[in-house]
Amino acid sequence: MPRITFMPHETLCPDGLVVEAEPGVSVCNLALSNGIAIEHACEKACACTTCHVYIRDGYESLADPEEKEEDMLDKAWGLEPDSRLSCQAIVGDEDLTIEIPKYTINLVSEN
Repeated sequence: MPRITFMPHETLCPDGLVVEAEPGVSVCNLALSNGIAIEHACEKACACTTCHVYIRDGYESLADPEEKEEDMLDKAWGLEPDSRLSCQAIVGDEDLTIEIPKYTINLVSEN
């Protein structure tokens, strides 16, 4: 099984986390099922950017993002070449290193 490393995040996982994952699970569901409360305001429907992550290692092992995801990523805070929406990034057969950005754009919570 692939080994997924979540890098330390100040509030969501201060010590970081390393877990094994079944191929076919989304990075978002993997984070949530392991106690990392990553935002997912659209309930994982690829309709927001709150679950935006950086795939620091293993990006090439993921399927290419679909056009809908690419369109949403254009709206993400801190977009980088290795950015993905964690609800759309599906774990394959290779290890991944994930960084959760410090900020998200959550239009539901902004006043």
